[in-house]
Amino acid sequence: MKALLMFKDQDFQIDADLLESLERPYARRQGRVDEPLIGQQDLISDLELETLWHAMALDDPVIYVAARSAMLTGLSNVEAIRYRQAVLTDVLAQPELVREFYKLAVQAIVEERKIFHNNFFMTHNSSSLLHTSITRAETFLPLLSRLRTLTEENANLFNSEGFTRFFETVRRELDEDYFDEMREHLRYLRFNDGVLMSASLGTGGQGIEYVLRSPQPDNRRFRLRHSMLGKPTYSYTVAPRDEAGGEALGRLRDRGVNLAANALGQSTDHILNFFTSLRNELGFYLGSLNLHEQLSAKGEPECLPDPHPLGRNVWSAQALFDPCLSLRVRGRVQGNELRAENKPLLIITGANQGGKSTFLRSLGLAQIMMQAGMAAPAESFSATVTTGVFTHYKREEDATMTSGKFDEELARMSSLVPAMAPGAMLLCNESFAATNEREASEIADGFIHAMRDIDIKMVFVTHLYTLAHRYHQEHTDTTVFLRAERGTDGQRPFRLIPAAPLPTSYGKDLYQRTFADTEGETADGDGAGRRTDQPND
Repeated sequence: MKALLMFKDQDFQIDADLLESLERPYARRQGRVDEPLIGQQDLISDLELETLWHAMALDDPVIYVAARSAMLTGLSNVEAIRYRQAVLTDVLAQPELVREFYKLAVQAIVEERKIFHNNFFMTHNSSSLLHTSITRAETFLPLLSRLRTLTEENANLFNSEGFTRFFETVRRELDEDYFDEMREHLRYLRFNDGVLMSASLGTGGQGIEYVLRSPQPDNRRFRLRHSMLGKPTYSYTVAPRDEAGGEALGRLRDRGVNLAANALGQSTDHILNFFTSLRNELGFYLGSLNLHEQLSAKGEPECLPDPHPLGRNVWSAQALFDPCLSLRVRGRVQGNELRAENKPLLIITGANQGGKSTFLRSLGLAQIMMQAGMAAPAESFSATVTTGVFTHYKREEDATMTSGKFDEELARMSSLVPAMAPGAMLLCNESFAATNEREASEIADGFIHAMRDIDIKMVFVTHLYTLAHRYHQEHTDTTVFLRAERGTDGQRPFRLIPAAPLPTSYGKDLYQRTFADTEGETADGDGAGRRTDQPND
């Protein structure tokens, strides 16, 4: 039985080692968490994904890991994305019911762990396995019954294909006959009337072909008929203090119940796997619900994005904002528009601290959230799916670096390129800026052309006026240009507008904001405020 809320035909896999490391600190100290794929650690850091995941999780490690796993392994199939969006729509419409389903799955796993810990030191033989499996099954049955009841009472409130198939599976697999049969099997497997089994004699008089027999009326009639026909019967009674005999009898019993113990163990494992899958998949949707509630409380807009298949160049947004920034500040944050149909390159220039990096982050997050099946942080968002999202941001000086900063930039980029497949998206924030304007512009120009040749969509935030101006002159048919606005008073509205690049980033504004009117002096008093802006400000 599968939950099938994340995929139509498979279970959703989370990073089980990471979850174990969060739930059990000892595992974390032992370094059992897998290393992220190439570029993923930079992506997590540059887009501040940890902020988003913690907001989604609300201290629940399962939700944290489910959100992380889903967002780092995004979908590239439009139909699969819409499948999750439909499930999410149901979750947003019935939040309390979904939380109840989640709590039920969590309770099943918690109760099973208690059984495991209580029986950890038991002898590992067929009889102990059977005893543990019976306890697990008797623990799961009331929870499965509760799941069935919730399904019967509330299935009509859900409309998505995912939930509809889930409820149909519950009805089909957990009918009354199933519960009656399970209770009957468990009653018998307690062996309150002893164990009935048959065996044959093998070579050397060894017992073979042990079969556990059900004490059905037919079996009793069979024994009675043999008795009436005068067939001989044999019995052996083990003396109370005969330890060796008792051990031998225990081994015989284990051979008889071995198949039944294994079958019941596999059955309870199957039930546990179902509850685990349900918990993991609902964990992702509850994370999306938690994020939705936090952003909605601030009045931030959200939408179900419109994904488009690979091969098309669709890129548009209305009131697109950075949810990580919104989660950190008290009020709402500035949203931006984007219109970049059939243009795979976006170059962003403009005033220092004008919102360029924030917009870059908002765009990357919206793309990742869309491909995870989540709502996007915008009034509307449409985009072509990608084969992966990658980031290349400038880094601060590091005293531990064994080479120059520019070499470090090139090394990071060279490790990213082999990991990118055609159709990927690369977000560059002031890449190649560690060298001079002319050299950096030439390198960036060659790199952009190479990425376009292998069908990589790029967003390039830069202060390289030479590069931006060249593309504005020669490549307006394939490039969209946005510029961070600057008010006439030097203030930053943190809004990006379609505009040509300027040969200044207004670094003087920042200088005056930092140093003006300190200790009774003005920036103009010593001439510092009259410095001419340079292209790399």
